[in-house]
Amino acid sequence: MSPPVTDLRSDTVTRPTPEMRRAMAEAEVGDDVYGEDPTVNRLEQRAAEIFGREAAIFVPSGTMGNTIAVKVHTRPGQEIICEQRGHIFNYEMAMLAHFSGCLARTIAAEDGILTWTAIRPWIAPRIYYRAQTGLVALENTHNMAGGTVYPQEIFDEVCDQAHAAGLPVHLDGARIFNAATVLGQPVAAVTAKADSVMFCLSKGLGAPVGSLLVGSRGFIDQARVYRKSLGGGMRQAGVLAAAGLIALEKMPARLTADHANARFLGEGLAGIPGLRVVGNVQTNIVVFNVAGVGQTSHDMCRLLAEHGVLASGIDADHIRMVTHMDVDREACARAITAVQKVCGRGRRAGAAD
Repeated sequence: MSPPVTDLRSDTVTRPTPEMRRAMAEAEVGDDVYGEDPTVNRLEQRAAEIFGREAAIFVPSGTMGNTIAVKVHTRPGQEIICEQRGHIFNYEMAMLAHFSGCLARTIAAEDGILTWTAIRPWIAPRIYYRAQTGLVALENTHNMAGGTVYPQEIFDEVCDQAHAAGLPVHLDGARIFNAATVLGQPVAAVTAKADSVMFCLSKGLGAPVGSLLVGSRGFIDQARVYRKSLGGGMRQAGVLAAAGLIALEKMPARLTADHANARFLGEGLAGIPGLRVVGNVQTNIVVFNVAGVGQTSHDMCRLLAEHGVLASGIDADHIRMVTHMDVDREACARAITAVQKVCGRGRRAGAAD
């Protein structure tokens, strides 16, 4: 009998809960393009309430939500300031340029947290022959920095100073409920000063699909236009929104378990000779450097899969593991053991060379 598979590639791999499946089967539906799907309408209204916003819109993916937000906030030919490893720049198919006609102005931050001191020098001067800055885009938690969380005072200062400079701020809050859990604050307080927020239902909250974009009513009215132009009119989408409502209302309370499992995983990996865990594990993401064991991330992920553990290579030297509701403490322990075996194999091979 083969060992159980521990899938740590992402928190997107979760399966819907039995309660979600029942809600999906029983969902009241209508045509959402006409605004007539009652379950979608209820999800959007509830999301707006939770985030303290005027309105929200349900979209198929976080990428679509971010793409729409950039389009509403900017005009072609402008620059968007974001962190160098940001999802909006690296993993969204260059939609900043393709759909909005904008250029990314990236800034490197060791922990993924952009401060106003780092941003300010890169705001374009008001000179007609320079591309103008149109938007500041932040990410909380920061995925590729290891799930790092913006300290509230830093986030608020960036928003305040950007607004003083006449710039809107969009938050890629794909995992904002993880950040709010760490900060011990409701998401409305954590995100209050951003002009728009995108958050995912399909990551730590465990829904099978979907994200939401929240903002002012005028912003969301325009977002609805761009959602349609991107092919996001989903018709009887209440079957998806039904699972999203359960994710939104019930799943944030269990994120502390994912964070505790990630810390356990990080501590176990840090004790393996040759591995280096990047930063402090704050939420449900663990990033570690494998260069010291003489293997590439690709080779290590392949070998881990042979031991029933799935992980994601970020680049040649770094691997990411993400805890979620379908991974318990025992599964994390199995992952640590598998990494120990694979690292030992790499060190023996290196000695033979």
